[in-house]
Amino acid sequence: MESDNGKGLILAVASSVFIGSSFILKKKGLKRAGSNGTRAGYGGYTYLLEPLWWAGMVTMIVGEAANFVAYIYAPAVLVTPLGALSIIISAVLAHFLLKEKLKKMGVLGCVSCIVGSVVIVIHAPKEQTPNSVEEIWNLATQPAFLFYVAITMSIVLALILHFEPLCGQTNILVYIGICSLMGALTVMSIKAIGIAIKLTMEGVSQIWYPQTWLFVMVAATCVVIQLIYLNKALDTFNAAIVSPVYYVMFTTLTIVASAIMFKDWSGQDAASVASEICGFITVLTGTMILHGTKEEEQQASSDLMFGSSETVRWYESRKSTNEEHLISLYSPEY
Repeated sequence: MESDNGKGLILAVASSVFIGSSFILKKKGLKRAGSNGTRAGYGGYTYLLEPLWWAGMVTMIVGEAANFVAYIYAPAVLVTPLGALSIIISAVLAHFLLKEKLKKMGVLGCVSCIVGSVVIVIHAPKEQTPNSVEEIWNLATQPAFLFYVAITMSIVLALILHFEPLCGQTNILVYIGICSLMGALTVMSIKAIGIAIKLTMEGVSQIWYPQTWLFVMVAATCVVIQLIYLNKALDTFNAAIVSPVYYVMFTTLTIVASAIMFKDWSGQDAASVASEICGFITVLTGTMILHGTKEEEQQASSDLMFGSSETVRWYESRKSTNEEHLISLYSPEY
């Protein structure tokens, strides 16, 4: 068991390194593609012709694959918190490669998000591993989880159809919200696929069950939607802000979805519940700090531009007044 946990630990750390690096590669690819065509944030797809973006895409796939295998060898309590390493890696690389500065309050927000997420994951209820794809299908079609899926899809549609045109370019939670909501459903499908693969390798074939391929289609659809809106988020906002906010929302929603689907909340003691509540408060506080830091940067930039404009207008006005004064002094009437 310890050997399996060691393998899961190594894979989880490697996954964070690849995923954190992929944010930077894709960001640089999006910038380069945006200079030659329509930016992804405005509906463009020229980044599909950019080799650097594809390098980031391949890096992310490798990282996600390593993360997927890590869940087979080690429990989620060990693997999930290590996803926070990708935030640190992407922030450091963004500082040196993209020249995106993360201020002290931004660092505090990152730390708060990481600490809160780790607390939530550590005290999250342990899930019960199903023994077949059919068993997972029964869990996925229970009324409580179907209600959760309905709420999730309703929010996603509202974000895409209403809020994206309204404030998608100014509010980071629109794009990241779509990615995170769909990401939670992706994880539920990926778990089913992982169990099917594991059981098949152990000699209990799950290939001929239609539920297996249904989970594959759901996962593929959710991943495509995630990638589209993650690209928009990276193209529009600072990568050092996108990474932690995405991590926080994705982790939180995944825990909630897993708890509803697998009914793991029952049997928890008061200390664990209190710890989870404190973790959620810490996460929300960190998210607010990060979002506030982004707004302050935008406001400071706006004020700087406004101040420069005022200086120019004051200079022009002063120049005009002096010219009028000189004209009046040299007028023949005097």
